[in-house]
Amino acid sequence: MSQRSGQEDPERYLFVDRAVVYNPTAQADWTAKRLVWIPSERHGFEAASVREERGDEVVVELAENGKKAVVNKDDIQKMNPPKFSKVEDMAELTCLNEASVLHNLKDRYYSGLIYTYSGLFCVVINPYKNLPIYSENIIEMYRGKKRHEMPPHIYAISESAYRCMLQDREDQSILCTGESGAGKTENTKKVIQYLAHVASSHKGRKDHVPPESPKPAKLQAQNAVSGTLFYGELERQLLQANPILESFGNAKTVKNDNSSRFGKFIRINFDVTGYIVGANIETYLLEKSRAIRQAKDERTFHIFYQLVAGAGEHLKSDLLLEGFNNYRFLSNGNIPIPGQQDKDNFHETMEAMHIMSFAHEEILAMLKVVSSVLQFGNIVFKKERNSDQASMPDNTAAQKLCHLLGMNVMEFTRAILSPRIKVGRDYVQKAQTKEQADFAVEALAKATYERLFRWLVHRINKALDRTKRQGASFIGILDIAGFEIFQLNSFEQLCINYTNEKLQQLFNHTMFVLEQEEYQREGIEWSFIDFGLDLQPCIDLIERPANPPGVLALLDEECWFPKATDKTFVDKLIQEQGTHTKFQRPRQLKDKADFCIIHYAGRVDYKADEWLMKNMDPLNDNVATLLHQSTDKFVAELWKDEIQTIQRASFYDNITSLDEPAVDRIVGLDQVAGMNETAFGATYKTKKGMFRTVGQLYKESLTKLMATLRNTNPNFVRCIIPNHEKRAGKLEPHLVLDQLRCNGVLEGIRICRQGFPNRIVFQEFRQRYEILTPNAIPKGFMDGKQACERMIQALELDPNLFRIGQSKIFFRAGVLAHLEEERDLKITDIIIYFQSVCRGYLARKAFAKKQQQLSALKVLQRNCAAYLKLRHWQWWRLFTKVKPLLQVTRQEEELQAKDEELIKVKERQLKVENELVDMERKHQQLLEEKNILAEQLHAETELFAEAEEMRVRLLSRKQELEEILHDLESRVEEEEERNQSLQNEKKKMQSHIQDLEEQLDEEEAARQKLQLDKVTAEAKIKKMEEDILLLEDQNSKFLKEKKLLEDRINEMTSQLAEEEEKAKNLGKVKNKQEVMMVDLEERLKKEEKTRQELEKAKRKLEAETTDLQDQIVELQAQIEELKAQLAKKEEELQAALVRSDEEALQKNNALKQVRELQAQLAELQEDLESEKMCRNKAEKLKRDLSEELEALKTELEDTLDTTAAQQELRTKREQEVAELKKAIDEESKNHEAQIQDMRQRHATVLEELSEQLEQAKRFKANLEKSKQSLENDNRELTCEVNGLQLARTDSEHKRKKLEAQLQEFMSRATEVERVKGELAERSNKLQTELDNVSALLEEAEKKSVKLAKEVDNLNSKLQDSEDLRQEETRQKLNLSGQIRQLEVDKNTLLEQQEEDEEARRNLEKQLQSVQAQLFETKKKLDEDVGAMEGMEEVKKKLQKDLELAHQHLEEKTISLDKMEKTKNRLQQELDDQVVDLDHQRQIVSNLEKKQKKFDQMLAEEKTISARYAEERDRAEAEAREKETKALSMARALEEALEAKEELERFNKQLRAEMEDLISSKDDVGKNVHDLEKSKRTLEQQVEEMRTQLEELEDELQATEDAKLRLEVNMQAMKAQFDRDAQAKDEQGEEKKRALVKQVREMETELEDERKQRTLAVAAKKKLEMDLNELEGQIEAANKGREEALKQLKKLQAQMKDYQRELEEARASRDEIFTQSKENEKKLKSLEAEILQLQEDQAAAERARRHAEQERDELADEISNSASGKSSLLEEKRRLEARIAQLEEELEEEQGNMEMLNDRFRKSTMQVETLNTELAAERNTAQKSENARQQMERQNKELKAKLAELEGAVKSKFKATITALETKILQMEEQLEQETKEKAAANKTVRRTEKKLKEVMMQVDDERRHADQYKEQMEKANSRLKQLKRQLEEAEEEATRANASRRKLQRELDDSSEANEGLTREITSLKNRLRRGGPVSSFSSSRSGRRNLNLDGASVDMSDDDADSRSGDFNETQTSNAE
Repeated sequence: MSQRSGQEDPERYLFVDRAVVYNPTAQADWTAKRLVWIPSERHGFEAASVREERGDEVVVELAENGKKAVVNKDDIQKMNPPKFSKVEDMAELTCLNEASVLHNLKDRYYSGLIYTYSGLFCVVINPYKNLPIYSENIIEMYRGKKRHEMPPHIYAISESAYRCMLQDREDQSILCTGESGAGKTENTKKVIQYLAHVASSHKGRKDHVPPESPKPAKLQAQNAVSGTLFYGELERQLLQANPILESFGNAKTVKNDNSSRFGKFIRINFDVTGYIVGANIETYLLEKSRAIRQAKDERTFHIFYQLVAGAGEHLKSDLLLEGFNNYRFLSNGNIPIPGQQDKDNFHETMEAMHIMSFAHEEILAMLKVVSSVLQFGNIVFKKERNSDQASMPDNTAAQKLCHLLGMNVMEFTRAILSPRIKVGRDYVQKAQTKEQADFAVEALAKATYERLFRWLVHRINKALDRTKRQGASFIGILDIAGFEIFQLNSFEQLCINYTNEKLQQLFNHTMFVLEQEEYQREGIEWSFIDFGLDLQPCIDLIERPANPPGVLALLDEECWFPKATDKTFVDKLIQEQGTHTKFQRPRQLKDKADFCIIHYAGRVDYKADEWLMKNMDPLNDNVATLLHQSTDKFVAELWKDEIQTIQRASFYDNITSLDEPAVDRIVGLDQVAGMNETAFGATYKTKKGMFRTVGQLYKESLTKLMATLRNTNPNFVRCIIPNHEKRAGKLEPHLVLDQLRCNGVLEGIRICRQGFPNRIVFQEFRQRYEILTPNAIPKGFMDGKQACERMIQALELDPNLFRIGQSKIFFRAGVLAHLEEERDLKITDIIIYFQSVCRGYLARKAFAKKQQQLSALKVLQRNCAAYLKLRHWQWWRLFTKVKPLLQVTRQEEELQAKDEELIKVKERQLKVENELVDMERKHQQLLEEKNILAEQLHAETELFAEAEEMRVRLLSRKQELEEILHDLESRVEEEEERNQSLQNEKKKMQSHIQDLEEQLDEEEAARQKLQLDKVTAEAKIKKMEEDILLLEDQNSKFLKEKKLLEDRINEMTSQLAEEEEKAKNLGKVKNKQEVMMVDLEERLKKEEKTRQELEKAKRKLEAETTDLQDQIVELQAQIEELKAQLAKKEEELQAALVRSDEEALQKNNALKQVRELQAQLAELQEDLESEKMCRNKAEKLKRDLSEELEALKTELEDTLDTTAAQQELRTKREQEVAELKKAIDEESKNHEAQIQDMRQRHATVLEELSEQLEQAKRFKANLEKSKQSLENDNRELTCEVNGLQLARTDSEHKRKKLEAQLQEFMSRATEVERVKGELAERSNKLQTELDNVSALLEEAEKKSVKLAKEVDNLNSKLQDSEDLRQEETRQKLNLSGQIRQLEVDKNTLLEQQEEDEEARRNLEKQLQSVQAQLFETKKKLDEDVGAMEGMEEVKKKLQKDLELAHQHLEEKTISLDKMEKTKNRLQQELDDQVVDLDHQRQIVSNLEKKQKKFDQMLAEEKTISARYAEERDRAEAEAREKETKALSMARALEEALEAKEELERFNKQLRAEMEDLISSKDDVGKNVHDLEKSKRTLEQQVEEMRTQLEELEDELQATEDAKLRLEVNMQAMKAQFDRDAQAKDEQGEEKKRALVKQVREMETELEDERKQRTLAVAAKKKLEMDLNELEGQIEAANKGREEALKQLKKLQAQMKDYQRELEEARASRDEIFTQSKENEKKLKSLEAEILQLQEDQAAAERARRHAEQERDELADEISNSASGKSSLLEEKRRLEARIAQLEEELEEEQGNMEMLNDRFRKSTMQVETLNTELAAERNTAQKSENARQQMERQNKELKAKLAELEGAVKSKFKATITALETKILQMEEQLEQETKEKAAANKTVRRTEKKLKEVMMQVDDERRHADQYKEQMEKANSRLKQLKRQLEEAEEEATRANASRRKLQRELDDSSEANEGLTREITSLKNRLRRGGPVSSFSSSRSGRRNLNLDGASVDMSDDDADSRSGDFNETQTSNAE
């Protein structure tokens, strides 16, 4: 996609004309016509309007030409409203389908808009023309803008990536994919151009100097847009890297003039501030085979043409260049590219290399290598005469090549023609054939060019690499080939498609991660789905290393075997992966493909030709060594690693044929062999001595790429070719659809449809769709979310179709389109109503005007008549003359003047009003502008604040960096000092080394002497070493023993220390427990008092518990009955399963017998057919002989009288004929007998097999029926039992909770009363110490507040329970249990203390025994060593077992992975089914309404269809019989005709011979021998003719038999298709029944829910009564507090406030009641946590109370002991010590409390929210006080009703079960019928299977016919279905027609009455006019006549009458109309 700076407006190619989009006519057209998309071969999809629906088919009218067409419903796709036309993001389309996506792209493309978003994708369509949208102004327009603020553009993608990188500090990537010629490279250039402009480092940082300063070169303007963009040095180099890579890596193809033949990943590095600081380029899949071979009309890489065309004379002589036609590797010569000159491009490439700071020597060396690649192709080999050995007759090309590459010619020719090959340990020279030599040269040329390209990329990276200084983050741009599907795909396409699978998986994952993050942000309920797993099976098929190995692993494995071929690889692949879901074998034997893989874009056929060779990529090692040893340093560096680091494949011995096909062999990949660090850096290093294949290296590079991409935030760009003709403005729909599928755009849309793709903001939704719900939202302000919720409730949408978030509403696909339709219909209704009102108003206005005209006419007539009477009267004349003189006449003039003034004043007023309106409008505009400016100012201030924060951060960062810089400078100085010291040391070391060398010489002499000593010493040392080893072994044993003993001692000491600590702790606990015992005894007395009060409450509750127990007993009895039934059913089921297993075994045995018998049958049939053939031949022989006999008889009769010799011959012939007849008869009899025997055997075998099969099928059908019925019963019973068990567990759980809560409540109540009493006593006693008492009172107040809150919480929690059974019993048990526990605790503590003392004594004894054991263990250790060795052997065995177990475990894990994959696939299918289920639920409501009508129609249709089916079967049977008869008759007729013709020919010949014989009659007697000779010759000819005839007849019969078989097969297939169609209909009926079942199940569930609801209501009422009683008790306690303490008035005020809040909350109870149901679920989950927290809190509170009691007692003692100060002081000291201890204990308890409070605070937020809701619930208690008595009565009535309902429900269940059983029986009968039909069909199928194998070649014709028959059958079925709907529609239309007819009749009657009334009025008016006299004369002046039509009645009137009376007619007409 090229760009230019034209004069056109660039906004035309960016922005959509919204006036066209929001066209109301288009909207109206869309709603009126019901427009949809239908498939079209020419346009892909065409717009059409739905005219009629006929079952599964729809009649549509094409929008283009108005033609009508019938389309299947499934083929129709919905059309989006015109509001969505040319939408910028296709994810916003409400109807997401292929047609809508294609239409949107097409509309935008034809409008010049080439960029479109599709969710995360940016789709680009190549415009094939220059567009002015890449200029500097456009870059500035997009700079700093968000993606949604600007139209789609590649700059918007670049900007969003750049901004995300800066803001989030996250690496970014832009993935450009697409076919060749789609514009990937151009868009990559635009991204680099944008980033170079936006992030250019010269703007803010001119101090950067690159590490290598380039040579001075011209500053080249790299901008193709208007104006020149000036960049810094690094940016210029980044832009100049592209021309170099294009010249070396791009080429002209059929699709594209500048096609990139490699993939690249450009990584641009940025610093912290966002400036470019470096770049790096990685390449993939270079098509190096293009260097040696090109297809027709294609070129090799540009650099070859540029070099030959652009090199000067001096350079040509240096590089030994020739013309284009002199090079073999330039297959098509010089093909120019239109609009480009290779010479100019060469100079631009050289200029770019200079800018990239390439040295002149480097450039020259590169061009030498390019020239040498061309010279490789000119080397010619010939085959020697006597042998296959290759020779090189002319070595001029080799000399040129060796000169360029710096090699010896002789060594090069020797290495090519007879290379040295390693055989075992020796090297042998092996002569090469011509093919092997050619292959070796081509492989070297490809490898040389590939290495040059890799070196070039590395050199560019070296020039661009500045990341060592300041690289912080990067943006990566991936330009790689898209998904490719050709007719036959090779190894390269597999690699490309594998890459695209990985990229699509990345897209799926990132897309739905973002989607689901938005769902979480908006608070929508959503289960996470990873759509990336959809593609994992295909990726595993390609890349899995083992278990089973994938395609690449198998290919690598085959490359290791010398005798392996492509065929063996394919066989192994089919064997390993044949059962994989994504793998398919070729469908037919004719298929050229070897295997197929099902990718996400479709099924791809692969041809595995030369895959092993491409994967190994072998090279000649001899030439590689020569190149490595080249005199040219550059060449040697290129080939440096080939010999040292890598083993190349060199399989010359195994190459049988190396003739390459015409198809391009793209064998090269990036990093085929790693280069070492000196040449290319560490990234290219590979393992030594390791043979690495192309597939391995590509897989590694791809994994690295995917790892980098996963660590980035990806942005996706999909490039698309509109057409293959490179024409602008043309778009081929099918081509674009294929690319959308391959690019994954449609896959993304599929994923979008799973979620909620359409979303709309609350305000917009309310503004647009409030018209649909006019009364839903009340007047006044309402929150947007609440308003939308009310609107949705009013719209009655299915809850599955929408989700309401925090700021938006989310919809499923298609919902907004439905709402748009509803809105348009509503608007049309409103506008029609508005139009009717307007028309009525205008008609009434016109009528009033006509009335005024009529009255004026009457006045005029009256005045005229008066004037005619008065004009001759004298007084009148006098009056007319006097009147002007009177002042009265002037009044009219004054009035007129006043009227004129008034009009002027009104005009002024209107002007002023208009000005006022304008001023108000301007005022509003100014206010709006002011608000906008204020918002902008606010935003700017926020931005300023952010910028200020950024500035502060940057300053701090700058300071940190400066500090780092100072540190680094100091380090550098230190390093320099170290360097100087090291250099000094180096000099010293050198002098020292010289001294050492001298000493070494002296030492050498001494060494030789010592060598002798060494030999003697070594013998001694060996002995010593042996002794040392023995000692070391003993030492190691002792050390082990020592370690073991030390460990044991340590353990014992640690245990001793622990025991001592325990003893101390127990002493403390004992002291505490003694104190606790005293307190507990006091509490016991108080609790006995409370127990008596609780017993009273207990008696009340026992009555209620008895009722509940009775109910529970009944429920348990029901459960036991159901369990018994379940057990019976399970037993029956197990028995049925056992039977089914036995039947399955019998079935398998029967099937084995059937197969054996079928094989026997096949053999017998073959024998039978051979016998038939023999019989036919014999019959033919018989016929021929009989014919010959008759002919000879005739001849003999004619020649009887000739000679006696002829008579003798005749007798001989007759004898021969008789013998032949006898032989033929005998043979025919034998054949017939054999055939009859065969038939009988065949029939008996078939009958036996059919009987066995039928019995097996019947038995299987019966078993399946019984199994299904049992399973259904089992499911129902299990559901019921589960429901009952759940209800029971819930009730028990709630009961237990309530009991615990009530216990706590009662204990707290008693504590409150106790505290109250203590406070009252202390107030009387301690009047002197009022200060202390007041403090205590305040604490008591706080406690009471807390207790009140806790009481409220408990009351609220009590409402959620259902049963309060056994409350008092539990309380009693708890109280008595606490006393016992305390006693037990006391006893246990004493026992523990005694046990601790005993344990201490035991430990001391154990220590002594251990010390004694230590001595014994030393003795035993020696014995244990032997045992250890045995243990080690056992250990080895165990390790082996462990390894086996690990292997089994791995196998299990693999199987588990498979199961998980299947589980995920099933989960996806389940999700799809859920979506379908939701859709079906919507349909169910409509189906229920039509059920009754449908059942009636269905019964009628069944009878009709049965009748039709019988007639059809009869007709088909008759047709088959007639066809077979006709075929046999035609065949017999043809045979007869052919026999007749042959006999006639033969007769003619014989006649001619007879005439000759007659003519030579005289000579016959003489020449008998001659006649015999002629006879023999004739007989030979006859026999030859016979043989030919037999052969022809055999061929004819074979063809006819084949024809007959085909026709019979066709009929059988037709019948089978009929049955399939019937089966589909039956499946539809089964689905319908299943839906009905689901509806009934839903009804049963509803009834269950209603029962549970009634039960809950009853329980709730009981709880409310209990609550009221508890509140009464609390109020009594409050009164006691008021009387006891005056200072508790504060508490009363607080309680009053709480009561007011409670009363206010009760008012809002009705609203919160709905929310409480939802909160109950949350409460259940939180209650468990609260119970745990409360238990911890209760324990802490007990300890706290204990401490407080002790403190209170101490205070009492202090107050009582006021008399004795001396004793008090002593007691005070003692008590202070005690208080200190207690404070320590308190601190410990407080620490525990803090831990508990931390846990408690976490749940307080949730509890508070729940408390507010529960408070609302509690408010209902006060309202229910008045109606409490009524509630009790209702409770009893409800209990009675509950029992009645349970009985009714049981009866209903029984009724439904009986109904279901009857339906099941019906279904079973239908199933039996179907199984019988299937059995018959299976018989026919088995018969036809054998025949089908013989007719495989003619299957294609059969398929065509079969498709035709299938279409006919589908049409017939659809017609049958349409008949039902047409009947209903016909009835509805009939009713409508009747209604309209009646309506028309009424209107006709009304119009006729109106007409009669009008005629009457006309006649009366005429009569009046005639009576008027003068009027008649006045009106008779005109003679013209007019004809008026009034509501269908015509009236003749004169012109004057028509003019004068038109007002009357209009009046009458309007009155009649009204």
